[in-house]
Amino acid sequence: MTESTVLTDTTVFTESTGPVEKPQGAVESQGPRIRRPGVVLAVVVGCQLMLTLDNTVMNVALPRIQADLGFSAVGLSWVISAYTLVFGGLLLLGGRAGDLLGRRRVFLAGVAVFTAASLLGGLADSPALLISARAVQGLGAAAAGPSALAVLTTTFTAPKARVRAFSVYTGVGSAGIVLGLVLGGLLTELTSWRSVLFINVPVGAAVIVFGARFIAESSRRRGGFDLPSAVTATAGLAAIVYGLTATARAGWQHASTLGVLAAGVVLIAGFVALEVRTKAPLIPLRLFADRNRAVGYLNFFLGLTTLAIIFFLTQFLQNVRRYSPLTTGFAFLPLAVTMLVMTRLIPFLLQRFGARTLVVAGSASTMAGMIGLARLTPASGYVGVLLVPLVLVGVGIGLGLAPLNVVVMAGVRAEDAGAAGGVLQTMQQVGTTFGLAMFITVFGVAGRSAAASGADARHAMVTGIADVSIASAIVSVCALVLACTIRPLDSIRRSDAA
Repeated sequence: MTESTVLTDTTVFTESTGPVEKPQGAVESQGPRIRRPGVVLAVVVGCQLMLTLDNTVMNVALPRIQADLGFSAVGLSWVISAYTLVFGGLLLLGGRAGDLLGRRRVFLAGVAVFTAASLLGGLADSPALLISARAVQGLGAAAAGPSALAVLTTTFTAPKARVRAFSVYTGVGSAGIVLGLVLGGLLTELTSWRSVLFINVPVGAAVIVFGARFIAESSRRRGGFDLPSAVTATAGLAAIVYGLTATARAGWQHASTLGVLAAGVVLIAGFVALEVRTKAPLIPLRLFADRNRAVGYLNFFLGLTTLAIIFFLTQFLQNVRRYSPLTTGFAFLPLAVTMLVMTRLIPFLLQRFGARTLVVAGSASTMAGMIGLARLTPASGYVGVLLVPLVLVGVGIGLGLAPLNVVVMAGVRAEDAGAAGGVLQTMQQVGTTFGLAMFITVFGVAGRSAAASGADARHAMVTGIADVSIASAIVSVCALVLACTIRPLDSIRRSDAA
């Protein structure tokens, strides 16, 4: 027997399957045999750590970036969105590229692009150049991420070895959230915000050197790229995100803003039409026919939108409360550590309570945390106002998202397993991007209204963040209602939650 593994950034679930046959249409590779699997694991984990760190280290550095390059409050969001938008929009295409061109080749190419873009971003002297570099980083991540998972699967074929390898992989990914917050603050405070990008260069170079030597090339499949669908989806997402952020500056009355939003909706509709017609779609629409799976995807999307609050609280702590970047990083540790602890408890909790109960509890905890953050004022202290809500949000994200992996993957057909997991990863990136875009709109409208009534910049910012917290609470209520519609799974075996 072999063991297939469904992996996300939060936890690992394994399920026994039958023998794996060579895919039809596969082309034999002439690559080297696998040597030193421990080195391969270190290479893949190094890549995962680099990709995981990227957003958290950037979040802590945002106020310094804004001051140095002259970003507007709204434009600053594109430092995050440019990366997550391209990453999420092209992630499924990156997985397809690995199947068709060879996973080692695509993995190393993706790491090389990511590394070069990190160097370019660290040298950026204008907002446009930094945003462009971040978008190219997303392109590299979309190529490297899916192939990294596939490399582990083909390297570690024994069931126990594979579980251990994926446990290390996911553990490093989860720990990277915590490490990124502290490392980003440390590098920004001791050197410059540019160092949070430069640090990727030696790590990426090491991954490329050792990966080229020790990772074996995979067999390749015959087929074609669904490039029109990938381009249409990414362009549509970009248009909607741009339109939403533009409303924070100009309001809803501008025809150009409404035109961009309409164009985005049309492009997304075109993407769906293409997926219906193509023989090998990036996202098989039949995946959404199962009610539990559709609810799982939507709840995953909604849950991740709430993480956009880190973007706003970073600016509150540094621009209003005058925290240093390092202190800001430590301020988020209760959220990150609580989330990490909850995800580690998920296997036991799933056995005890079931997926639906955990998702409901997680959504309720997130909602309570966001309501607490809505009390924010310019004089709010960390212990008195921020600490408990951050812990509640950490508990909510940890409890509410990891069980959705089980909900989404339960009952999925073998031929759709890869696509189902890929859509989940895409939701992760797109959810973060849309959440930030939506809340930037709320923040901009509230801030303009407060400024018009005579409030100073600090009060206007805090008013905007409080309204964002209320909007996040509303999103959490929607997630809670949806979670109640999840049908209980027949059973979750212990091996499924190991």
